[in-house]
Amino acid sequence: MSITAIVKLNDEANRIINIVKAKYGLKDKSQALNKMIEQYQLEILEPELRPEFIAKMKKIEKEKTIKVSNVDEYFEKLRKR
Repeated sequence: MSITAIVKLNDEANRIINIVKAKYGLKDKSQALNKMIEQYQLEILEPELRPEFIAKMKKIEKEKTIKVSNVDEYFEKLRKR
């Protein structure tokens, strides 16, 4: 799915988009914006919103669990090993 948007850029933003476009050999500014968004999302999205985090949690959810009645006692026993 592709969405068309008309955006107003200041001169500096336009220059940056052109640099990204040239650096990655992209065909147009839309591809450059998509590339920038793809890279920036890793920095701004909370880890719990990232698809790889969700996949990791689903994998952990399927793992075998153990029942512990007292967490402090359990970890104390582990430390003594």
